[in-house]
Amino acid sequence: MRAAPENLRRTILDASLGLIAAEGLEGFSMREVARRAGVSHQAPYHHFPDRETIMAAIVAEGFQRLRDNSLAALEGVEDPFERLSAIGRAYVKFALNNPAHFKLMFRSEHVREDRHDEAKACALGAFDVLVMVAGEVAARNGHHDRTVLLTAWSTVHGLATLLLEGKLEKAIGAGGASDAAVDRVIAMLERLLRADA
Repeated sequence: MRAAPENLRRTILDASLGLIAAEGLEGFSMREVARRAGVSHQAPYHHFPDRETIMAAIVAEGFQRLRDNSLAALEGVEDPFERLSAIGRAYVKFALNNPAHFKLMFRSEHVREDRHDEAKACALGAFDVLVMVAGEVAARNGHHDRTVLLTAWSTVHGLATLLLEGKLEKAIGAGGASDAAVDRVIAMLERLLRADA
């Protein structure tokens, strides 16, 4: 019995994510995706005309999940500084739980936004949550909202990247204490942003 079209699409995306996780972006090929999905070499092309389209779908899915996780982290949190900390933690947690998505989401050479409206829209949707909360913090501490945005985003993105690449543990000997490291860095970020409030 053949898989339903949506199931085949999901199977291909899951196989693609598994391949990216195992081999990195450099090891990605449509033929290997088909093999991992257990389908003919032509089956992926029924849903995705090329590798960039598969990657764009993964990027869109990743940014949608990041947005959903960020919004969920904000539920019930009123203080702007705590809200920024909450989405910072959600950002790092998303990266650690979805490394294949995360690695692809910020690699523009693999997905050209001008060709993939859904990926672009999902990226902007996720970014808008951070922009909104950065604006709330800026209204309280007097800094320009873009300064708050850049400070927060570069901090959590850098932290997530260092953790994913294993660089943080090598550099400071965190030794598996990534949750504690994340908490300390985000707490420091919150203190710095509150200092002028």
